[in-house]
Amino acid sequence: MSILDRDPYHAFCRHTHVELSPTAAGPLDGLTFGLKDIFDVAGHRTGFGSPDWLRTHPPAPTHASVLTRLLAAGARMVGKTHTEEMAFSLTGENAHYGTPVNPAAPDRVPGGSSSGSASAVAGGLVDFAIGSDTGGSVRAPASFCGVYGLRPTHGRIALDGVCPLAPIFDTCGWFARDAQMLARVGSVLFDTPIPTELPRVRVLLASDAWALSTAETTAALAPAVQHIENQLGRATPVTIAPEGLSSWFDVFRVLQYDDIWRTHGEWVRSCTPTFGPQVAARFDAVSRVAPDEVRTMTVRRAEIVARLDALLDGDTVLLMPTVPDVAPKLALPPQETVAVRERMLALLCVAGLGGLPQLSMPMGIVHGAPVGLSLIAGRGRDALLLALAQTLTPAQPAG
Repeated sequence: MSILDRDPYHAFCRHTHVELSPTAAGPLDGLTFGLKDIFDVAGHRTGFGSPDWLRTHPPAPTHASVLTRLLAAGARMVGKTHTEEMAFSLTGENAHYGTPVNPAAPDRVPGGSSSGSASAVAGGLVDFAIGSDTGGSVRAPASFCGVYGLRPTHGRIALDGVCPLAPIFDTCGWFARDAQMLARVGSVLFDTPIPTELPRVRVLLASDAWALSTAETTAALAPAVQHIENQLGRATPVTIAPEGLSSWFDVFRVLQYDDIWRTHGEWVRSCTPTFGPQVAARFDAVSRVAPDEVRTMTVRRAEIVARLDALLDGDTVLLMPTVPDVAPKLALPPQETVAVRERMLALLCVAGLGGLPQLSMPMGIVHGAPVGLSLIAGRGRDALLLALAQTLTPAQPAG
């Protein structure tokens, strides 16, 4: 029986379905996974959430290296998971293929663009699932669906055979229902064991990030924050962005939009794809970024990177809400969706701008829906986050 026959959440693609058996035995023996439909499978076309992309691109000649490594480690791929169109959104609502169900909150969006992967894991259809994270496409769905998700250090995992959105920010990430599974997958993709003994970790509390969180989210995550402080020591409050996180989001937006147009502008001009309404509006904005603005924001990003590197020197982690609130309701009016997106990106842009690893853990409940708590570490300290995830047994979620 195919996964498509037992997928009540519409997490898996019908139009690009493919299953693959393991190619060897290894540390992931017996595990199943879903693969976001931006990763190539040899002999098959990659959908990228867009019928026009699927139509205009040939079958992939080889597997993405991420897929090759997982199969060689003993895992079995059961199907391709839905993504938002061109992986360019945060709600998970695809105008062409529909919206995967959020198993943790069926009346709310699953989060995007790795919507199908988060839905498949939250619904128990697979042991883990691979996604990607440019602006928050693993972290937001992990928070919304109540699962663990990791965005790794930028460049840590090779992205050959992966459809790009904005290469200067693109990463491969993944989801699991527990921290041990998340680390098990990480040991394969990082090709390194995850430490079992932790160094002394310094915790910083991102005051300006918490100020953007709703009161309900802050209250729901408070027991988990206290639990982490009990485990690791009292957190030191810091201001991440003295000039304001909304200012950092502006830097991220300009540089992301410029990179998207550099990457996809020629295809958009030559193929004139039919985008869904919200993605069409974003691509219109993407095509109009001014070169002078890009130069200014490039300088500002370098300053932001230097600040984050100084804050997160050594075994230091930054503690903050993954996103400001629970998942929004399905089918919000476009203007409300834009407002939600911009509020989320004011938090999600931090790790993106810094090229830093970020872990989202399901540690709170608001109005019956999950909210995630995040740790950001210094560049290359991904294994520290995975070790911490296993050590920090979640506190009882607040309701």
